[in-house]
Parts: sequence; structure tokens; C-alpha cells
Amino acid sequence: MINTSHIRLFRMVHIENVSHILANGLTLATSENANENYVPIGDNSLIDRRSSVTVPNGKNLNEFLPFYFWCRMPMLYVVKKGYNGVPAQNPENIVYCVTNVEKIIHSRLPFVFTNGHAVSKLSKFFGKEEIHLLEEILDFEAIKKDFWKDENDLDLKRRKEAEFLVEGDIPLEVISGWVVYNEVAQKRLLELGIPNDKIVTRENFYF
Repeated sequence: MINTSHIRLFRMVHIENVSHILANGLTLATSENANENYVPIGDNSLIDRRSSVTVPNGKNLNEFLPFYFWCRMPMLYVVKKGYNGVPAQNPENIVYCVTNVEKIIHSRLPFVFTNGHAVSKLSKFFGKEEIHLLEEILDFEAIKKDFWKDENDLDLKRRKEAEFLVEGDIPLEVISGWVVYNEVAQKRLLELGIPNDKIVTRENFYF
């Protein structure tokens, strides 16, 4: 039987958004609790494309908060380098909000997950009834690779970017911890009142 508490989920946010998360949890842009001063880190063209993708339950992707199943994703590389018109960011400004599949299930929040980047037409969506097959559905070897260019596997990047999509806002108590790049970022989170035992410094989770 799959141990869902061992399958961690990672959501990247700008450190300037953490104070709002502590007050309101993770919120959608359309939420009544949305962050009016939200600092984006994503590719706007991709965000626009997500709004046109329909999930099997009839909702759009922009009605879900996406998580990855691991760190060091292509999106983070784009943010670090400033590609695709995305402002380059110092890695100490990027924070991972971490939870796990079991916490999402126990929270009773609706969710779906994909076996690749959710915007790709090659990716398939799966629901709660298939969560016990998650380790068979996802390619965790691809997900945990540090890089994703392989002339012998042109689909590697898509599979690496498999997503866990939670519908609606997510209460703060669902977030189990925070990962930061260095002690400078750790100090900033401590100043916001996050307990030290909830913060992990992992430079190797970044580029």
C-alpha cells in the first residue's frame, strides 16, 4: 500500500509572499483572500495558457494551486536565469512551501494529479480514486533528475514536471514546512514568526 505521507509536494513562491501565506494560507488569484501585493515568479505566457486548459471535472487549471513532486524544476531554472521574459531572481528569494499527499487527503481538499506538465496535451489527469496508483502512474526517476535534456528521451522534461493540483485555497495548517536556499532566507522566515524546526536550508534544492 502506498505511503502517501512520504510523497512530498513542493510549491515555489517569492519570499515576499510568505507573510500573506502565514495570514491567509495559499490563495488563488481569484480568491476573496487573494494577495493584492502578490509578487509573481512565473512565466506570464504559460500562466495565460493554463487558464485555457480544462480539467476533466470541468474546471480550469487556474482554479487549482499546483505543486510539483520534487525540487529543482525547469520553472526554477527559468526564474534563476531570467528566461522567457521572467525577471531573474536570487535563489534566496525563492521559498518552497512543502506538504505531502496525505495532508492534502486528510484536509478533504479536492485534487487531481497529472503524469506530466498539466498544459501538455500528452499529459493525463488522474483523481483521488487513483491515488493508490500514483507511484505506478508517475515517473519518479524522471521527476528527481537534476536536469532534463536528453536526446534519447525528448519527453523527459514533460514527465519531470508532473503536477499535483489542489482546487481552491489551501489553509496554512496543510503546509508542513519551508525550504530555503541559505541562512539569509532562513533568518527572514524566522523574523516572520515561522518556527525554526519548520524551516530547512537546502542549497542543493536550487540552481
